Amino acid sequence: MKVGVTTFITDEGIRPVPLARALEERGFDSLFLHEHSHVPVKRETPFLMGGELPRVYYRTLDPFVALTAAATETDDLLLGTGIALLAQRDVIHTAKEVASLDLLSSGRVIFGVGTGWNHEEMRNHGTDPRTRGTLLNERLAAIKEIWARDEAEFHGEYVDFDPIFSWPKPVQQPHPPLYIGGDGKAALTRVAAHGDGWMPHSVDDPAQARPQLNRLTEVAGKVPVIVASVPPRSELITAYADAGADRLALSLPTEPEAETLRLLDTFATLTDDYR
Repeated sequence: MKVGVTTFITDEGIRPVPLARALEERGFDSLFLHEHSHVPVKRETPFLMGGELPRVYYRTLDPFVALTAAATETDDLLLGTGIALLAQRDVIHTAKEVASLDLLSSGRVIFGVGTGWNHEEMRNHGTDPRTRGTLLNERLAAIKEIWARDEAEFHGEYVDFDPIFSWPKPVQQPHPPLYIGGDGKAALTRVAAHGDGWMPHSVDDPAQARPQLNRLTEVAGKVPVIVASVPPRSELITAYADAGADRLALSLPTEPEAETLRLLDTFATLTDDYR
């Protein structure tokens, strides 16, 4: 099992370049970044984790800009979104951003995608929360067409464009691995139809993880699995490893550089047996 981190890169924490260097120096294999384009001032959708929405959600950098900076100063570190909110993104721009990052990183991109949870954020992007799943499916299919064809076109219910030219094409073929975020049956159905792997979000307590661990055990060996935002607790790491996860991305708090480096040293000690 491989081990990386999931985090928010913000204007108040460690910058992407020193973080990426520190991860590679300590033997971690991947960096996954969260995405939120904005936080609506008037928000009725409750935070999935309960309580107040953490400060990092308001201040996160664009993941593709941050990952490009990380790519320029690393050689082997995998660079991923965990997750990109493709249901809120322009599909043509996103296809170009992912392919550009894959080119500049020499093929080190993992593209994790999902529908998101903040209904007001979706609506500000013109996305109807009620149809976001179908929209995401079409955008996944369309983005593959853009990557695969010199003259790509797509005609669906929500995504519709006549033939276009769009370069660069991804270095990885047929495309960067597409991991589908989500914890339930809908996510696994989407993996089967559109994805290359599954990226569930970790639970906080092994006692609450049994349904998710059972699903992971069922798909292990059939579908690659990256468990994102795993709390740095040995019992959780062991449980996910035993269930067959291919990679864990430990949840790294957003802190200034010195504190982040200290945390990474702790993470490295905790995961010595897996890296």
